[in-house]
Amino acid sequence: MTLLTIRIEKIGLKDAGQCIDPYITVSVKDLNGIDLTPVQDTPVASRKEDTYVHFNVDIELQKHVEKLTKGAAIFFEFKHYKPKKRFTSTKCFAFMEMDEIKPGPIVIELYKKPTDFKRKKLQLLTKKPLYLHLHQTLHKE
Repeated sequence: MTLLTIRIEKIGLKDAGQCIDPYITVSVKDLNGIDLTPVQDTPVASRKEDTYVHFNVDIELQKHVEKLTKGAAIFFEFKHYKPKKRFTSTKCFAFMEMDEIKPGPIVIELYKKPTDFKRKKLQLLTKKPLYLHLHQTLHKE
């Protein structure tokens, strides 16, 4: 059986420096948007620089890759605090489908909120080449 560790390296955003306490929520959902594993939040980003928010955090999926259902996807929701509204807002999201699970680096596109767990109406966040940068490690058990 195989376990997947995903290092969330950084996310590119045009207003990266203005995000307050940014973090990423990672979830694995089936085609109906139902959770297949416990939802995990990263710690707040380690640093912000130019158009990048840096995380360098490892998230381990709580299920073997082989046990994830066909059509499942791993979602990454970028969230940040809005002091004027006093709540944490989702800015954008990205996702990775099962056929994208392979060892090494991967960059995935960012989509506009609200998060579409069923992946029906996807709209890219921006025309600029801004992505979520990840690195995957597969562990055989």
